[in-house]
Amino acid sequence: MAERRLRILVVEDEMLVAMNIEDMLLELGHEVAGLASRLEPALALAADGAFDAAMLDVNLAGEPSFPVADILARRGIPYLFATGYGARGVEEKHRAAPVLQKPFRAADLNSALRALMAG
Repeated sequence: MAERRLRILVVEDEMLVAMNIEDMLLELGHEVAGLASRLEPALALAADGAFDAAMLDVNLAGEPSFPVADILARRGIPYLFATGYGARGVEEKHRAAPVLQKPFRAADLNSALRALMAG
């Protein structure tokens, strides 16, 4: 059974990491519906963008991405965090969201997305 193609918002401040994530998502059969490297554009995309799920780097050039997660939660859009800090780097109210430990491989990303979309 083929899995459905997901449109993913990627919020990542390191351009090489963002490009790597985009390559992985394409390899897995998904697409990047939006990309933001700083908080303000991420907030705008989170509020108005059309996508199925989001991947959020916890730290965006020194600013936490939790306000983006707040918007996604209000919209009912599933999200996960990708961070080198692990779960301890995630704000308490967002601890239910999956955390993908950086660095990760495409197989790790695939597993995280499957879990995320399964609820």
